[in-house]
Order: sequence, then structure tokens, then C-alpha cells
Amino acid sequence: MQYTEKFYRRIVGTDLTTFSVKIEESDLYIMAEKNLSLEAEKELKKQRQFLKQYIIKFPEFYYSFTPVKADESAPEIVKMMSQASFLCEVGPMATVAGAIAEMVGKYLLNFTDEVIIENGGDIFLKIKKERTVAIYAGNNPFSLKIGIKVKPKEFPFGVATSSATVGHSTSFGKADSVTVICPTSTLADGLATFMCNQTSDEDFSGIKKNIEKFPFVDGIVAVKNEKIFAWGNIELVYIK
Repeated sequence: MQYTEKFYRRIVGTDLTTFSVKIEESDLYIMAEKNLSLEAEKELKKQRQFLKQYIIKFPEFYYSFTPVKADESAPEIVKMMSQASFLCEVGPMATVAGAIAEMVGKYLLNFTDEVIIENGGDIFLKIKKERTVAIYAGNNPFSLKIGIKVKPKEFPFGVATSSATVGHSTSFGKADSVTVICPTSTLADGLATFMCNQTSDEDFSGIKKNIEKFPFVDGIVAVKNEKIFAWGNIELVYIK
């Protein structure tokens, strides 16, 4: 089953209003205190335009698999992606889904106190009560059977998942899923990609030896075959 079918979205139970906004590759599933689809679409369109115009001028930003410095005149989303690419040791576009979710999410906080935005497995959260984020790992037996319990924080934060076996994104690892919690969804997206790239065996040695390089990461959960690795401020729960 292809990840783009978004079937897992239908199993989410929430007390918030849910709605979707889609423009080309960006497919946002949003939960907020009220329907803000018009506001979300407006901001999504704006941020995509900023990014497209920058890539036309600086195509290396799109194609590079290594960090790329942003031009001084670059829009905020480009600068966020560039900074995350250096911090996470990936190309800028490895952070794009998280960056889009973050920019739209921060804008929607002008209209709602609580918002969750999922964009291709990368999530921006500003929550007021404890929530559970399900882990999707394709055909892995743990897929949608385990989740991470996340608690409210003073500031928004990010949860992102990368996979070498699900979806169309380029991956150099072999993990069914690597999920990370970071201070922002842009960083979470980039670091999930990096950590997934390090996973070539079931003892998760590639992840273990790299964790200390990233002091900003709050927690990691990696799944490969019938093995799970969890590190940091993580509370795993079973989902019935």
C-alpha cells in the first residue's frame, strides 16, 4: 500500500476540528479548534510560492543532498530549511515537509491556541493536552500498533518519521521507520531523514553512534523488521 493513500488519517480520534488542504505535492491534514482551511490554504500557497521562486534562482537548493547556505535575501522558510540542513547534515529539501507544516502551523496559531499539522509523516504540534502520535511503518508488524505519547509544551514542537521502505523519498538506509521528536518540525524532518539513512542493521548501531551529535533531539524511535529502538524522552504506548 502506498503511503500517499493517507489511509492512516482516518483512524485518528480527536476532539479537535479536522480538515485537509492540498496544493500540488503538499497535502496537509490539520487539527485545530475550528475550521481554518481558508487561512491554511492561503499560507500554504504563499510559502510554496516563496520556495518555488527561490529554487528557480538557486537550483542547487533543490538538488543537493548536502547542506546549502541560504542567500541573505532568502525568505524565512528557506533560511529555516538551510539552517536545519546544516544541523542535521542533510540536503535542504530533506526538511521541506516539516518546514511547510511549521510555517503554516505558526500562522494558524494566530487563530487557534491548539493546532496539529501532518504533512507526509512530518508533524507540527502546539497542543494543550497529552496526545498520542501513531507510528506508521508500512507492512511492519508494529505499524500503527505502537505510538508515542507526547505532552504539551510551552512552544510548538515537531515529530517526524522517515522510512526506507515506505513512500517515494530518497533514503540510503534500511529502516521501516525512524521517528524523532525535536523542538521544530523542520529539524525533526531533517533529523528523521539523517537517522533513517544510518540504519542498515537491526542493532541500530548507526543511530546509536550518532545521537550525541544532535543535542537538540528529544527522542527517537526506530523500527526495523521485528526490532524497536527507543531513546530519550519517549513514552511508547500500544494502540488497540
